[in-house]
Amino acid sequence: MMILVKLAWRNLLRNKRRTLLSGIAVGIGLASIIFVQALFTGMLNSMVRTATDTIIGEGQIHLKGFRDTYDPDKTIRNSKALMKDLESEEVLEYFTPRTISFAMISSAAGVQSVMLYGIQPLTERPVSSVDDAIIEGNYLGPEETGMILIGSKTASTLEVEIGDRIVVTTAQAHTGELAQEMFRVGGIFHFGSREADSGLVFVNLKKAQGLLGLGEDIHEIALKFRSLDMAGDTSLYFWKKYSRDGNEAIGWKVMVPQLESVVEMSHISMGITMLLIFGIVGLTIMNSLFMSLYERMFEFGLLRALGTRPLRMAALIFLEAASLSLVSIVIGSFLGLAVTWYFSVHGINYKGIEFAGITITELIFPVLSVEQFTLYPLLVMVFSLAAAIYPAVYAAKLTPARAMRRSM
Repeated sequence: MMILVKLAWRNLLRNKRRTLLSGIAVGIGLASIIFVQALFTGMLNSMVRTATDTIIGEGQIHLKGFRDTYDPDKTIRNSKALMKDLESEEVLEYFTPRTISFAMISSAAGVQSVMLYGIQPLTERPVSSVDDAIIEGNYLGPEETGMILIGSKTASTLEVEIGDRIVVTTAQAHTGELAQEMFRVGGIFHFGSREADSGLVFVNLKKAQGLLGLGEDIHEIALKFRSLDMAGDTSLYFWKKYSRDGNEAIGWKVMVPQLESVVEMSHISMGITMLLIFGIVGLTIMNSLFMSLYERMFEFGLLRALGTRPLRMAALIFLEAASLSLVSIVIGSFLGLAVTWYFSVHGINYKGIEFAGITITELIFPVLSVEQFTLYPLLVMVFSLAAAIYPAVYAAKLTPARAMRRSM
């Protein structure tokens, strides 16, 4: 076997230029797979973060059916006891209570329908990115009950600026009577999402509860887990534990089902991409082996004439394929690591692009993983050996006379 290994490496080094070019071609294929997989992972992570960090959170608790109608009567049952239990949950990092209702806001210039959120400024800050999205004015303070935060598109539609007054009209819970309150614009936010910037407004939780006639009741508790994987784990005990007394606890995969579809679609796309690239890898290896085989036809005929068995002839071809794939793996892993690492540090700017209803608002950073430098090189080796089957069978079937005749 050691003799065959030496012969395989000697044959590869016989034509260094061809071996190098073939190795680079296959290596670029491997580097492409590494980079594309890292980019897909980074893009999905960015989309999930954008969707969950903007306003919805990584999970939510509310009364069953509330998300279907946003009926102000449907408040969380036993909300005080529930939030006390949440304080001791190890899987949670933060949570915040909210009220949510449809409303109309008006100024001297016009009227806009919006979703009115009542929030606790201090507990809301680590769960959503409302405070980070402020482009004019200031974020809500704990005692600023007369201030309201509006989106940039809403401000443009109503032609209002910081300090201007607007009137909020909404239906009260239980009675359905209309309630009005005047607020002063304290801040203008810009999420980069058309729906958020034109359809959301935020006021202090206590003010919203008073406006809606809720007392101390709330409609929603937004959750932030210690990791996105926990929030996306539908089998986590947390969901069942807090889906009781008519309430329901759900994670981002349920709240934003299109993201789950994007994940599945990305896996399919990655599979197709890998199949195409590995197909090219296999054909490149096969072509290189056949070129090498035809150049050494006399040598193969001489080996057969000296009594070399067909199985050993085939083994020699397989060893050459394995050796060439090793060269390719080294080149491809180095290229893949260099390119992916560069963009994982500097990022790729896809800001403003909307996909699956989600607008990307941050740089995308490809994610390096162990799998990229273990599984994919192994697949290169497997496909290389698979591509060597045809040349190996061809070499094994050669007869001395036929090989000598073909070399003349």
